[in-house]
Amino acid sequence: MEPVLDKVVVIGGGGHSKVVIDILQSAGTYEIVGFTDNSDQQRSLCGVPYLGNDEILPELLNKGVLRFIVGLGDNKVRKILFEKIRTVGFMPVNAISPFAHISPHAKIGQGVVVMAGAVINPYAVIKDNVIINTLSGIDHDCIIDSHVHIAPGTSLTGCVRVCEGAFVGTGSKITPNVEIGEWSVIGAGAVVISDILPGSTVVGVPAKKIIAKG
Repeated sequence: MEPVLDKVVVIGGGGHSKVVIDILQSAGTYEIVGFTDNSDQQRSLCGVPYLGNDEILPELLNKGVLRFIVGLGDNKVRKILFEKIRTVGFMPVNAISPFAHISPHAKIGQGVVVMAGAVINPYAVIKDNVIINTLSGIDHDCIIDSHVHIAPGTSLTGCVRVCEGAFVGTGSKITPNVEIGEWSVIGAGAVVISDILPGSTVVGVPAKKIIAKG
């Protein structure tokens, strides 16, 4: 007799949701009942049905679907949805690719997505609603605060802190003991060798803040 799996709904119907659904299917730890999306698209993703927009969530909760994960890459939108849906009674789950490596000495929060090829090393702390994207590396003693997105191919060396809501762009590299300020943006391919102030956007090698021309 096969075990009864907890039911989960995926929030969002874009490209990131496709990867989240694929990870959940590969891991086989939950029954995916479907996904919601506010664009009212009438199609399936990876064989998973479209259920409607987010207004259907209370009905799902009443039917015993108690778990959710947000499948959206935008940090601000993902934070709003994560906090709202958890407040109404759903419990967040993690989507951890079986092809990722997570040290048993690392700490992982709730609603976390870890994609294929990612490595999370000892004593790293990954807080709630974080995306650790494909082939990214989080080295020892790093702290990744809630609602952060670490993009594909990114390398964080030891003792880096990425504060809430920051976006660390594709292929960027962060040197040891650096702090990335909350809601900042690190451009693709940047090399960060010093602390980044909150709300900043930096690019280049070494990374420098973009100054708006007025």
